[in-house]
Amino acid sequence: MSSGGADYDVIVIGGGGAGMSAAIEAARTGARTLLVESDRKLGGSTALSGGVFYAAGTSLQRACGIEDSPDAQFRYYMNVNQHKLEAGVVHRLCEYSASTFEWLVALGVEFDAADLYVSGVDGIRRGHRARGHGAAIAAALEAAVSAAGIDVALHTRVQRLATDQGRVRGIVTADGTVTAVAVILATGGFGNNPDLLQRLYPDATRYPEANWYIGTLHALGDGLTMGEAVGAALAGHNRGLLLLTTGFTRDLEPYLPGWLVYVNRKGRRFIDETTEYSVLAEVLKEQPGAECLALFDEATRRAATQRDGANWDADRLAGFAAEGLITQAETLEGLATRAGIRSNALHNTLERYNADCAAGHDRAFLKEARHLRPVLTPPFYAAPIKPAVICWTGTGLRIDPDARVLDQDERAIPGLYAAGETTGGMFGQCYAAGGASVGNAIVFGRIAGREAARSVTNPS
Repeated sequence: MSSGGADYDVIVIGGGGAGMSAAIEAARTGARTLLVESDRKLGGSTALSGGVFYAAGTSLQRACGIEDSPDAQFRYYMNVNQHKLEAGVVHRLCEYSASTFEWLVALGVEFDAADLYVSGVDGIRRGHRARGHGAAIAAALEAAVSAAGIDVALHTRVQRLATDQGRVRGIVTADGTVTAVAVILATGGFGNNPDLLQRLYPDATRYPEANWYIGTLHALGDGLTMGEAVGAALAGHNRGLLLLTTGFTRDLEPYLPGWLVYVNRKGRRFIDETTEYSVLAEVLKEQPGAECLALFDEATRRAATQRDGANWDADRLAGFAAEGLITQAETLEGLATRAGIRSNALHNTLERYNADCAAGHDRAFLKEARHLRPVLTPPFYAAPIKPAVICWTGTGLRIDPDARVLDQDERAIPGLYAAGETTGGMFGQCYAAGGASVGNAIVFGRIAGREAARSVTNPS
């Protein structure tokens, strides 16, 4: 494969799941490939993830007797977000999800039937959790990068894209310019960039005292900045996934105890408290102040154990209450006053809820009976709940189904591709399912790698 005098055929910026997948596919197509990573190691946020890959029509599903298809996955993606997505890009994501799952298996990633679960809100088991989680996926990809003979530059931050006559021709680092026929942006999201969060994901900045990002420290939005500098369009303003938190600690808790009772400042319950985390934050945004209080009583506190979560055993809850992080009162009226909840409404809400607990049936929101615990025994507690932990950012470079980056005039920018959290348009207000971000990264990483390598022999 000829690079026309360039240093490389393809340069990939970012060594997470998307970037490694792109580099592997480009190299396997015959392209001389350079992978550049700002961290001292490969892996990115993929290595830190739960390692769930969201896919439909896989061999593991068939082995479990599950009938599923990419078309069903596509309909779900679109419907759960009211079709406010880039349909062609989403369709390509779903179309290649199963084959990419098999590609990961061929690389040595192991998936067990016991870890195939319902990670979305449609009741279908599409969440394929890797044995060893995200670290195992990253390790398999890194081994494939090594086997493919890809040049890797670690601890190297790209400053900007090199261009010539409207075409991306390489990258510029502190050490100089490295040229290529095509460049792939796979730098991840911008969860650790306060300025970009304020501009592109303002919902994530509402509670700065409780904010933190679960991904790599190197997720600074470099790909978005570099892309915009050469005219790239963005897709998906104010998109991403927030997790609920009390803000007590920085322990990651995607699932809070199901026995909590969520009420807003008006004293009303507003949801089944065990609803998927992909939905909870969006619903909470609709409540006064975009926050709520999680209620429980002394009997529930005493019965709480580490199985309920790192912050939710009896002793830690008592400690948080003693520190004033959890509001405590001997009466519900006193709790309402101290926590800023409408007192009469809270009384009536809990009267109905306690009656439902006694009957074993939640008439208001149909929460499973095993999670129903009454709020009867003083003292009573109210823990603040806020959507503040940044799991993933969904605003990014606009791409077409071939992972080509588009400009403001709907044209592909010659020589520029993007994949993973650097891109936008595939996710709306509702995060589709656990594993969707890893799936997006690896599927479009592969597509970007193949298409970038193809452009070397067929430039346009």
